[in-house]
Amino acid sequence: MSSHSIPQSSAASLIERQLPVDPASRPDNIGVPPVPARKRGKCMTRRTGQNPRVRVGKRASGEKYFFFQYWIDVPGQEERKRQTEVVGLVSHITRSEAERKKQDFISKLELNSDDYRIPSSQTFAGAVTHYREVFAPRMHRGSTFSIKDGLLKNHLEADWNDVPIEHVNIDSVNEWAWKKRQAGVSWMTIKDALRTMQRVLSAFSKDGKPPFSQAGLAIPERDKLQMKIGSRQKVSFSWSQAQQIAEQVRKLDGLGSARREQYATAILLTAGAGVRSSELLALRVNDLDFEASTLRVDESSDQRNAGKIGPCKNVTAYRTVLLRDTEGQRAMWELRRFLGNASNPNALVFHSKRGGPLL
Repeated sequence: MSSHSIPQSSAASLIERQLPVDPASRPDNIGVPPVPARKRGKCMTRRTGQNPRVRVGKRASGEKYFFFQYWIDVPGQEERKRQTEVVGLVSHITRSEAERKKQDFISKLELNSDDYRIPSSQTFAGAVTHYREVFAPRMHRGSTFSIKDGLLKNHLEADWNDVPIEHVNIDSVNEWAWKKRQAGVSWMTIKDALRTMQRVLSAFSKDGKPPFSQAGLAIPERDKLQMKIGSRQKVSFSWSQAQQIAEQVRKLDGLGSARREQYATAILLTAGAGVRSSELLALRVNDLDFEASTLRVDESSDQRNAGKIGPCKNVTAYRTVLLRDTEGQRAMWELRRFLGNASNPNALVFHSKRGGPLL
C-alpha cells in the first residue's frame, strides 16, 4: 500500500459524509421523529419579521404592475389583516427598483424593528371583567367596591368598553374628560372615575402600572381655581365649635341620657383625634391606652353593610394616634368618664343597645 492510499474504512466513512444515506438502512439507528411544521399566523411577524415577495399583477385593461402584500396587527383583534401595496407599473420601473421601494416602505412601517409594538387584543371590557371577578373580591372591601363599580357603570363602561387597552393614554383620557365636562360632570367626579380606571388597568397589567398619570390631566386654570375655592368651603369644625355642639347634644330632650352622652363623647373624640367616623365606630376598649394617651386604629365600620366591622380602608389607615395636646387630653378625659369601668376589652366603645356597631 502506498503512503497516499486511504484505508477502506476511512473511504467508506468519507463517502457516507458526502452522499445521503437512508437512516432506515441502518439496523442500529433509531429514527428521529419528524419536526412538526411551524404554525403560520400572527407570531410569524414577531419571530422572523416580514420580507414579502414582489409580484406582478395585471389589471382588466391588460396593464401590468408590481405589488406586494404584508400583514399588519389590528388593535383589539387576534387575527392579522393582510394589506396590498402597489409599487409601480412594470412599464415604468424595473424589478430591482420595485424591490428597493418595497424595502423602503417596510422600513418606514417599522414592522421588522425591535421597537415595533404589537397591539394588544385586549380591550377595557376585559380589564373590567378581571377587576370585578378576580381583583376586587380579594383586595377591596364591599363598600369600596360598591363605589368603584358605580363609577364604572355610570361613567366608564359606556365610553371605554370596546377601546383596546393600548389606546388608553393621556391624550384619549383628556379628550374623554373634556366631553364629560361639557356634559356637566364635575371635575371631582371625573378624577374619581379616572382613579377607578387606573386601578382597573393596573390590576390587569403585568407590571401593575396604569397607562397614564393624572398629572397630565388638562384641567383649565379657571376650573382649578373653582376647585380650590370649593375645597375651602367644605364643612369643618374647630375644637371650640365641637365643644359647643357636644353641649347642645347633651341638652337634647328627644334622646335618653346614655345616648346623649355617647354622641357628645363621639363628637369630642372625633375632633380631638382626627379619625374617620368609620374608624371611630370600630374602636374597641382594648384599642385605648389612657396612660399613654393613645388610641389604635386597626378596624373600620362599613356603613354600607350594616356597620360590619372589618379591615381599614387602606394600609396607611392602620396607625396609633397620640393625644398629648390640650384638646386630645380633654377628649381622652371625656372618653374615660364615658366608659367608666368597662369590663369587656373586646367591646365596641360606641355601640348599640344590643352591643352591635352604631349606624
